[in-house]
Amino acid sequence: MTAPGAGMLRYDVPLPPERLPSVSGRELLAAWDAAREAAAAEAWGEARAVVFQRGDGGVTELVIADEDARCWAAAVDATVGLGSLYGLAVCFRLLALIELMANAPWARRFFDISADGTEIHPALVRAASRFPLAADARFDHAALRASLAVALPSAP
Repeated sequence: MTAPGAGMLRYDVPLPPERLPSVSGRELLAAWDAAREAAAAEAWGEARAVVFQRGDGGVTELVIADEDARCWAAAVDATVGLGSLYGLAVCFRLLALIELMANAPWARRFFDISADGTEIHPALVRAASRFPLAADARFDHAALRASLAVALPSAP
């Protein structure tokens, strides 16, 4: 990790997002809880640039600049640490899970958000902790949906 200036942290990752490792479902849920607590405390965190090296010599640069995403990344950094591939995997899997929950209407049957907190179906947690990320560090919604349909044909 280096600090390129202008208040943005930079992480150089020796592989592409698609090769980030699987993580523990328990660790992913702990990151979710830490992110919620950080958001409640308005601990927004710093902007971060993550530069993934591709096998062909190219790079994929992702900037975490959105206030909420900065908060979630800072929470993961404070708990797991973003100085390792595992910590980066937890962070990007958390961000990808949140993006999926916000944008994939079919996924709504796998979680419930209320004033008391969020309940995420164990099948979705398992998938988010193990399913490969796409080149943009998000989940391929259609492929993830198909894998959940196979793993849990009678989902709630």
